[in-house]
Amino acid sequence: MMEKLTAMRLLGMLDALKTQEQDPAARELGFLERLGLLVDQQWTWRENQALARRLHAAKLKGASVEDIDYRASRGLDKSVIRSLAQKSAWVDSHENIFVLGPTGVGKSFVACALAQKACRDGHSALYMRAVALFRDLAIARADGSLRSLLARLSRIEVLVIDDWAMAPLAETERRDFWEICEDRYQTRSTILTSLGLRRPSKLRYLAAEAVDGEAISSRPKRQADDHADFRGREGLVLRAVEQEPPITRRQSRPRRRGLTTKLRLGLR
Repeated sequence: MMEKLTAMRLLGMLDALKTQEQDPAARELGFLERLGLLVDQQWTWRENQALARRLHAAKLKGASVEDIDYRASRGLDKSVIRSLAQKSAWVDSHENIFVLGPTGVGKSFVACALAQKACRDGHSALYMRAVALFRDLAIARADGSLRSLLARLSRIEVLVIDDWAMAPLAETERRDFWEICEDRYQTRSTILTSLGLRRPSKLRYLAAEAVDGEAISSRPKRQADDHADFRGREGLVLRAVEQEPPITRRQSRPRRRGLTTKLRLGLR
């Protein structure tokens, strides 16, 4: 029987059965009770294996929401982070998050922590630096695998792009990022971290001056409120805003409403 459990890859049930055989108290349980324990152990084993695969594929930096340090004076609101981490509801709602602030305040850590919590809640994630993303896109374009790469990125539920908009994008980079945003629009969630952005609306100027740049920035941003009430010049802001998508020449779909969360991190 144990060999058959191994052949069927029911390793959690196999371990539970071995434990029951070594525990005299387990023999006093009824058949259904022992079977229930075996099934529970197999379920837990499968969930742990799936979580390990998601975390390995996500390539996160070992961050978690439990390890976020709220003692440093950088404007972090524990209640806001907790609301985001609560069952990662923002992923189910296909919301996007901007993490803004100067160097050294922990933008990447917060972004990876939220993505790691999403993995623990059953969602797939992937962390990439913007430079690496555009390099992979250029390589894929050269070897003819661009369509396959874009399709893979569109299936990831939480895409973390670190160090976004550090410099103006080239024409090819703008168009590739447009395709990523178009594929993920209202179907997936994206986290962008950036050093130089004081407001998410500045994305349009750093992305491009053409209509394509407006459309690119509107996909993750969706006309985020440009008059957010920042708590000080280097404080933190996290707020969900209902937006009305702008009309562009590249946009033919009917108007829809979305959500964008803006998180600004800084030293006080």
